Amino acid sequence: MQINRRDFLKWITASAAALGLTSLDLVKVEQALAASTSPPVIWLQGAMCTGCSISLLNAANPTIDDVLLNKVSVKYHPNLAAAAGDLAVTSIIDTSDKYAGEFILCIEGGIPTGVNGKYCVIADKGGKDWTMLDAVNELGSKAKYVIAVGTCAAFGGVVKPSTYTGIKTVAQVLKGKTKNTIINLPSCPVHPNVMVGTIVTLLTKGMPRLDRYGRPVEYYTTYVHNNCPRRHTTMVDQYGKFGCYKGIGCKGPSTVFTCPLLKWNNGVNWCIDKANMQCISCASPTFPAGPFYYGGMGDMGSHSMSSGGMGSGEMGSGGTTSGGTGSGGMSSGGM
Repeated sequence: MQINRRDFLKWITASAAALGLTSLDLVKVEQALAASTSPPVIWLQGAMCTGCSISLLNAANPTIDDVLLNKVSVKYHPNLAAAAGDLAVTSIIDTSDKYAGEFILCIEGGIPTGVNGKYCVIADKGGKDWTMLDAVNELGSKAKYVIAVGTCAAFGGVVKPSTYTGIKTVAQVLKGKTKNTIINLPSCPVHPNVMVGTIVTLLTKGMPRLDRYGRPVEYYTTYVHNNCPRRHTTMVDQYGKFGCYKGIGCKGPSTVFTCPLLKWNNGVNWCIDKANMQCISCASPTFPAGPFYYGGMGDMGSHSMSSGGMGSGEMGSGGTTSGGTGSGGMSSGGM
């Protein structure tokens, strides 16, 4: 479903309460969307599976392609841009120079640093390899806001256990180099509502309030288990049965995210509800630590319920406020 600017504004208005927008904020959204060049977005991809981009493109009401291409002025995205080669590099550089201090830099995936970043070359620039590491360092300091999209960019995720490529997070590479605190949007993949909602917040209010892991507290405040519809059901010893999976490995009790409320696939489903599987803590700093699956209730004593999760003392709400410079508070998280 494609929408026009008027329909998009209607959606924003209808969502104002959920997004915490005032009538003045809605005016700011309309003014921002009225400007064809505001806010410019540059999207880079490092070591990743493209899942975060696919998640966004599967968003509905409104469709993310209409929002990003027609409403928020995406100047470059590897999967969406018609330009390639020299033309694409020129578009990136021209945008970062023209809108220095104004554009939003979205970074998807971890950043390989081994062999001076040669494990991830994203383009040829001036006859030389332009690595993801080069691009992030060059553009990160120029951007007004930097968003680490998904767990791989925020915490390392599934790509971080690499001896050779030297994967680092966005916060590790850009520590102390950004104009504002890096905004981490972990989950595997990023939730489209969280991504769009964060951009809307940047449009209308500026930096959102972040926790000590650099995550917007609007979406990362309470444990998955607290909102799980199976919280008060009988614990079961086998996946596929209806009941609570806490005893066989579900990491919902130690994972901070809003899956049970937002759900996925346009609000249709999430891991536990209809899929009848457990939370694997994909939004946590230590993902993908295991084991994911326990043999049964009898194995419970040999495994910590916080393995792969954040642990009961690491939720960290309200630690980092807006406007700070640097790493987004990544002092821990098993990176």
